[in-house]
Amino acid sequence: MKAIYNEQVIAESDNTVVIEGNHYFPADSVKKEFLTASGTHTTCPWKGVASYYNVTVNGEMAADAAWYYPNPSPLAEGIKGRIAFWNGVAVIK
Repeated sequence: MKAIYNEQVIAESDNTVVIEGNHYFPADSVKKEFLTASGTHTTCPWKGVASYYNVTVNGEMAADAAWYYPNPSPLAEGIKGRIAFWNGVAVIK
């Protein structure tokens, strides 16, 4: 799987975990130079509290386009250390 924004591959892995239709990439497969921390946090009733990154490529920013669960609930332990994308970031095979 690949995560692409503004024609740039920002993550690539054959080892994603799919939950609720979202591919969670291993953190080490994500090019961190395209991510900046966002102050946004949301809560999922069964996964826990999510933190977000803005994704910026060639001066174009997609706000809160990547998220992760730093301390997922025991039910979602399989996505610890993984990052998912949306909000303008295409995830394709």
